[in-house]
Amino acid sequence: MSHQEPQPGWGQPPQGRGAPPPRRKGRTGKILGLSCLGLIVLIVVVVVAVFAVGGGDDEPDRTPTSPATQPTAGELTASRQPQEESGPRGDVKITACQVDPVTKWAGAKLLITNRSSKASKASNYIVQVEFVDASGKRLSEATTATNNVAPGQQSEATAQGLDQITTKVTCRITDVTRFAS
Repeated sequence: MSHQEPQPGWGQPPQGRGAPPPRRKGRTGKILGLSCLGLIVLIVVVVVAVFAVGGGDDEPDRTPTSPATQPTAGELTASRQPQEESGPRGDVKITACQVDPVTKWAGAKLLITNRSSKASKASNYIVQVEFVDASGKRLSEATTATNNVAPGQQSEATAQGLDQITTKVTCRITDVTRFAS
């Protein structure tokens, strides 16, 4: 009989060490994925709970208000201010409406005053604003929010659009949602 050299990859493993144990698949990806999914579910549950438990102290008012035209000095003049409104919409006033000369983004500065009849409860606000041109065509929109505004307290906020606009705009409040904090 002839003696043959074992070919690479064939035959018995070398004596003494044995074959290395099979490599375990890492579970890091699975753990990270499930953690992210759990975090998303938790955020959704918290948001739903805030809206369900907090309950709105007023229904959102979805009728557009009269436009506040772009002021030349950065603030509305007394003749341009809209009439006093009731409900959450009456809590929000546009104090400035302009297009940024550098970014060309429209922005509306807002003054939010909690006039809620619930004296012991602070309120959260979500305000939606649209930016229209002189013909009334909607050019952009923006949303802003402020939280924990105590009764009688004021809060300043800015609704910043992200579309480039090259003309003068008029800002309109399209929706105000107020709910207890």
